[in-house]
Amino acid sequence: MRSAGILGTGHYVPERVFTNFDMEKLVDTNDEWIRTRTGIEERRFATDEMETSDMAYEAAVKALDKANLSGEDLDLILVATVTPDQPFPSVANHIQARLGAKNAASMDLAAACAGFMYGMITAKQFIETGAYDNVLIIGAEKLSKITDWTDRNTCVLFGDGAGATVLGPVSEGKGILSFELGSDGTGAEHLYQSKEDAFIKMSGRDVFKFAVRQMPESSISVIEKAGLTKEDVDFLIPHQANIRIMEAARQRLEIPEEKMADSVRRYGNTSSASIPIALSENVENGKIKDNDLVVLVGFGGGLTWGAVALRYGI
Repeated sequence: MRSAGILGTGHYVPERVFTNFDMEKLVDTNDEWIRTRTGIEERRFATDEMETSDMAYEAAVKALDKANLSGEDLDLILVATVTPDQPFPSVANHIQARLGAKNAASMDLAAACAGFMYGMITAKQFIETGAYDNVLIIGAEKLSKITDWTDRNTCVLFGDGAGATVLGPVSEGKGILSFELGSDGTGAEHLYQSKEDAFIKMSGRDVFKFAVRQMPESSISVIEKAGLTKEDVDFLIPHQANIRIMEAARQRLEIPEEKMADSVRRYGNTSSASIPIALSENVENGKIKDNDLVVLVGFGGGLTWGAVALRYGI
């Protein structure tokens, strides 16, 4: 079977910056408390007029440009989101129309913060079997519209944004080497969207315990499945939820700080967008280079999780 790898990446974050000091004016919290417990210093919020699909489109255009492809070259568009513009049509449908991707099928995936990993691994199957050549995967969220601004335990965490990746056939030895997907529906009560007020509800302690166990375990699992060791990892991209959770994964893998993505400080937790945003940024800044072994790992409401080990390059 063919190998599926990254052809191009792109990301978009709204212009509006909302700092911890701005948060102090909304709820009973302070900059030091937020930074020491989460690592977050600021986040970005979309305007009322900007939809999830608008951010997704901006990221998609950049990813296609990096891949030297047009909308007509796409066979499939997958959008991971829990904050679509509306229940239907999907965000992916909106993107398909705006890109002029007349040859592409399209659908949304909902796996919360692990959504991009679910999208990437879904795309892998189509490409490796030869069913499709070029698949666009986008993680995009407007979490500000489902955030309770009176709940200081959750409102300080989240931000808006989008990241996109084009996957396609790559040379042997490159691309996705191994993956892991999982879910535990018995933990759904720990992180969910309330039916009553449509806001995010979270049991921080329970989610923390789950994440600090699952992120390292999934990372090590995909490394071993690829027949590699921790020493082979060149860069780690964990879900950008909380610096303490991210550090638990980094330390378990014995990876230096400079080899782990850290965009949570500037963007907060952008759910399904966090991994593709971090991936795009670190490709752009040169921290991820051709032939690097990169581990991407995420977890989210559901509870869900997913991880990938990939050899970057075409």
